[in-house]
Amino acid sequence: MSNSQVSAAVAKLYDTYPFPPEPILDQPPPGYNWRWNWLAAYNFCTGRKPENQHIRILDAGCGSGVGTEYLVHLNPHAQVVGIDLSAGTLEVAKKRCQSSGADRVEFHHLSIYDVEQIPGQFDLINCVGVLHHLPDPIPGIQALAKKLAPGGLMHIFVYGEIGRWEIQLMQQAIALLQGKKRGDYQDGVHIGRKIFASLPENNRIVKREQERWSLENQRDECFADMYVHPQETDYNIDTLFTLIDASGLDFVGFSNPSFWQLENLLEKAPELIERAAELTERQRYRLVELLNPEVAHYEFFLSRPPLPKTDWSADNLLAAIPELNPCIDGFPSQCIFNYDYQIVNLSPAELEFMQNCDSISTVAEILTKVQFGLDGVRNLWKQHLILLTPG
Repeated sequence: MSNSQVSAAVAKLYDTYPFPPEPILDQPPPGYNWRWNWLAAYNFCTGRKPENQHIRILDAGCGSGVGTEYLVHLNPHAQVVGIDLSAGTLEVAKKRCQSSGADRVEFHHLSIYDVEQIPGQFDLINCVGVLHHLPDPIPGIQALAKKLAPGGLMHIFVYGEIGRWEIQLMQQAIALLQGKKRGDYQDGVHIGRKIFASLPENNRIVKREQERWSLENQRDECFADMYVHPQETDYNIDTLFTLIDASGLDFVGFSNPSFWQLENLLEKAPELIERAAELTERQRYRLVELLNPEVAHYEFFLSRPPLPKTDWSADNLLAAIPELNPCIDGFPSQCIFNYDYQIVNLSPAELEFMQNCDSISTVAEILTKVQFGLDGVRNLWKQHLILLTPG
């Protein structure tokens, strides 16, 4: 198919099955995704709180508006723009945001390729689950890169080939059985469900579906998005960085960095970790995904320079103004959820310090009242439990 035919087929899929199929609420959505919170995301990428919160955000390929809604509610000073190829899905996005009071948003029926039609640049661009569905992702990421303001961040999520092998096989099997009816997405869902119901219980594809995807795939919208999509590009580290390099932007880092720590895999073989130190960063990433073939997706940040990073040495840390990361839950308590919804047990001193983070007092001023040291403050910062603003 030509690029225009692929785009039309993708739009038809999402007109048939608007995605994501989350319920529409009459209040802000629960919880948070820290990658969609400008304060938390900027702190993650630079080590400090951003100077400006009155920003513009682009949700590129917003779908039914689930991420868009969060972007509005998690960033109360931001103006948000959502674009999508599917007119039917955009109507769901508009209804969703109207219902929950996400009123600082405008929507445009646009392809990512045509994003230049929107005037101005954006401080944060969110592109989740979209580039891998474009007929040609490289011009897509290049179009988005042109809209990113200097010092801005782009958050991207694309599929990984190694952790999606069973999905690729099922996609091809459904397509073969559909034959000339390929593109009839309801028929594709029907055939796919029949296949899963018929295969033996010990079949590897069935077991993988039950282990990883079956809960979300109870909904036809999710099943269709996964198994009968007309266009999908799955990446490995090498092809991923070909895409990233083509954008002309800087790679800031993966937003799930603990997964990419080789030490977690080879801690019993320090001599191998020493050998790996001679590899390039990208080679080490490739080694991780080869040794831990669960990589179903990549999520990462890109930036347009300048994006200065803050090194909190002892002197400037004393003058810094700390505040709580907006993406934590359960505070005040010694047992809280961090920005990644992982449980953190605070010591009494850590809790007391965090309770004194009022966004006004400096670290030095708080330490006159709390028995706590600079190493402890730095540890809270490294865990992204607090944000720091230079004094």
